[in-house]
Amino acid sequence: MSFFDDPWTDPTDRDAFSLNFVPPSTVAAVAAEGLALRARFGRGGTAVGIARAEGLAGRSPLQAAEMRVIAGWFARHSKVRRATGWADPEKPSAGWIAWQLWGGDAGRAWVEAERGRWLPLCTG
Repeated sequence: MSFFDDPWTDPTDRDAFSLNFVPPSTVAAVAAEGLALRARFGRGGTAVGIARAEGLAGRSPLQAAEMRVIAGWFARHSKVRRATGWADPEKPSAGWIAWQLWGGDAGRAWVEAERGRWLPLCTG
């Protein structure tokens, strides 16, 4: 018997395990750009941000809880957009590079557009 056939498993849990969110190609491209910027300039992002970018760039499916983490990251870091060098192609700020690692504006828009699907799976 599999997890999904178990009559004792809450249907909401089954949904949470089966509902994956695949990053769109636009988000994957921005994350890949973030990795390239970090390699070129040697700054921006943390080990967690690099791992997130690798997953997004590879279009690895995300669970609802991961979508919540990404939404939270964007909410906490929205002020970095005011930094000097934001999106400067010659000398981008570390914040810009980190933002790109997490999927950039495309990533933020995607996570927010999917909020109605992932949020109910994260509350309880």
